[in-house]
Amino acid sequence: MSTLNTDATASASLRIAVLQSSGLEGDVAGNLRALAEAARRAHAQGADLLVTPEMFVTGYNIGERLDEVVTDDLPDRIRTAVRESGLAMAVGTGIRRPDGIANSVLLVDADGSLIARYDKTHLFGPLDRSLFVAGDSLSPVIDFHGVRLAMLICYDVEFPENVRALTLAGAQLVVVPTAQMEPYEFIAEHLIRVRAWENQIAIAYANRVGSEGRLHYVGRSSIVNADGSVLAHAGATDHDLLVATVDARAIEGAQSRNPYLSDRRPNLPVPPAPPIHPLPEEDDSHDRTR
Repeated sequence: MSTLNTDATASASLRIAVLQSSGLEGDVAGNLRALAEAARRAHAQGADLLVTPEMFVTGYNIGERLDEVVTDDLPDRIRTAVRESGLAMAVGTGIRRPDGIANSVLLVDADGSLIARYDKTHLFGPLDRSLFVAGDSLSPVIDFHGVRLAMLICYDVEFPENVRALTLAGAQLVVVPTAQMEPYEFIAEHLIRVRAWENQIAIAYANRVGSEGRLHYVGRSSIVNADGSVLAHAGATDHDLLVATVDARAIEGAQSRNPYLSDRRPNLPVPPAPPIHPLPEEDDSHDRTR
């Protein structure tokens, strides 16, 4: 049964689960089994949507193996796994495109139908650029369980203009699969709360733990409310499943109390630098102290 909201009278809240996990490098079948187990646990806690870390299905820093495991039928395998679980998911995975492999998140409804796909637009450093091709548009904003959600991936959320653009497009919740590594703990600890606060939206941040190659992931996944309060958070090393409820009316209330969006003045001009006017030299001809 589809959980995509088409009824204006539907409940304006979304119970969201965030999976923090190391995943299994290059083991698609094993990761799909782990996804099913996480869905079972999330469903038992009343979740409507499960969010995975970045590239969870395939592995992230797995080098040339990525080309082997990102098969043409991978999206269908993920959709089948979601349908069998009976729980909608935002799943981080590689997706094959004509020009290469995209670092993607698939938003799949509980019946296995594909609601939306987002390809990471901001590639981080030589690693990302050696493995992936970049997306060329931001996420659509989806009305899901009465909450308008959008998607970003890892490095994307570190650009304030991305989150602001989605907020101005109507997003109330941004889900962010990520593979945040050392030494960037401060992003998980501080920046995510700032992004939520400055835009008055909720953010669900799903990170990896453990290591892949030379990358050591920092965990610290979280679900942050629009007022910057942390609804749920995980530690640095533990496999965990966070569950919290995001309420659209509470987000609207936060935006009313903290009207950054309505008070902003984005069209203020930046003038050119003014010319420098040096002070005239002092006339010391009448200085009696000389």
